[in-house]
Amino acid sequence: MEHIKPDTAKRLDALIGEFVGQSQDYYRKIFAHMMAAPGYRFTLNPAAALLGPIWYGARGLWSWFLGFLLLETLAFIQIGRGLFGDLGREFRERADRIAETLDLRRQQIEAAEQSGAASLDALRRAAESLETALADAQAAAAQADETGLTNVAVGLALLVLFKFIASALANWTLEGQFARWRSDKSVAQGWSLPRLGIAIGLFAAVVGLSTVKFAQPDAIDLLKAFPTDRDWRLTVGDGIQAAFDWTKIVGRGFFDGLTFGMRTLLDWLEVVLVDTPWPVVALVIVMLAFLSAGPRVAIFTGAALAYLGLLDFWEKSMTTIALLGAAAMISITLGIPLGIFCARRPKVFAVVRPILDFMQSMPSFVYLIPVVAFIGSGKPAGVVATMIFGSPPVIRFTVLGLQQVPQAVREAALAFGATPSYLLWRVDLPLAARTIMAGVNQTILLSLAMVVVASLIGAKGLGEDVLEALQFAAAGQGILAGLAILFCALILDRIVAGKRQ
Repeated sequence: MEHIKPDTAKRLDALIGEFVGQSQDYYRKIFAHMMAAPGYRFTLNPAAALLGPIWYGARGLWSWFLGFLLLETLAFIQIGRGLFGDLGREFRERADRIAETLDLRRQQIEAAEQSGAASLDALRRAAESLETALADAQAAAAQADETGLTNVAVGLALLVLFKFIASALANWTLEGQFARWRSDKSVAQGWSLPRLGIAIGLFAAVVGLSTVKFAQPDAIDLLKAFPTDRDWRLTVGDGIQAAFDWTKIVGRGFFDGLTFGMRTLLDWLEVVLVDTPWPVVALVIVMLAFLSAGPRVAIFTGAALAYLGLLDFWEKSMTTIALLGAAAMISITLGIPLGIFCARRPKVFAVVRPILDFMQSMPSFVYLIPVVAFIGSGKPAGVVATMIFGSPPVIRFTVLGLQQVPQAVREAALAFGATPSYLLWRVDLPLAARTIMAGVNQTILLSLAMVVVASLIGAKGLGEDVLEALQFAAAGQGILAGLAILFCALILDRIVAGKRQ
């Protein structure tokens, strides 16, 4: 640290001593060497070489602890298999199965000899093949048993390599942690005995159990399979079913009203898109694309609509768009106000966010179970499932867009006397419009992705053709229907995106 002023160097030495705790003189020299130039500088830490991941755990470097723990576990497994493992077990088990089959064939040969059956020669050839396979399996088992020392040598070599890497990276990672600690005192510091104990316990548990499991699979029965009882799952499943039944009975009026509302909305949309003459619908969609996104998108839209019509996908495409439109309209109508509410109330968003995480993490097929249980099958159920699957993005993007509005702009608007409603409609929403529209696009595309899944519960449309193609392995028809869904998605995406992209 020759280039650092004496007072600064003194304060830095004091900080290093406070941070490292033990071996302060060693780390002062190492850190001075590493701070002389940016980037990684090669050093070896003897303590890390000896303790490996335990050193990283004691220093609070838990991500590095986990990485080296897994690596050293692999090495110890190799050593344990070489010292205590039954390396030829798999081949011996195979030999035992072959021997059982061979005994059966020999019994069949004896019976054939006594009866003079015509299959005697075939049985003898099969027995000879089994004898050869048995001898090969026994030889492979003996050969595998002789590789114990090789496994031990490989394991030791890997262990030495991993400890060398841990030693070479230890000082560099610790110096990086020191840099973070200087600006954030909550970062782990020093050589902590509690952390050391936790690291030793984790190391012993992971390495010990893994080594025993791979070296002696039958030693501990508990390690073979997770301890469970099938009756537990049945009991919990019965409880969930009872809760579903109770909710369906209590909320019958709500679910009937929801179904009626969804069906009414779908009927109106299908009247507009399906019953209206196709030239009118096509002309309106092309004009809408032209006004929203320009002539190129209008030309593409016309070509896509021609594809849908010429290949007899027109009616099903309009049905799909009606189902999608109903789900998207409800998702957007409810999602944007909810996103605005959550953006202004972080505590509410802290409650809503885990629900959104759950909705986005749940596999799409699982949505169908409660929807069918409460609403039944058909188009309304498809709308509800699509709405649940596609609504989280518009809520998240609305919150994100409003949170990204510069605070200085809002303060300036308030300084000039803006009311809360003026601030929302004339400042916040215009500045967040691009992000919110990205959420709308994601909602529409996710809703369209649900089309095929919704066809499983009776929602009509293009998803039905894809499902039939899968059932009957009709690859050509499935590709054509899939392209029709793709064109519907692209038309909607370009119209909604407009000239913003």
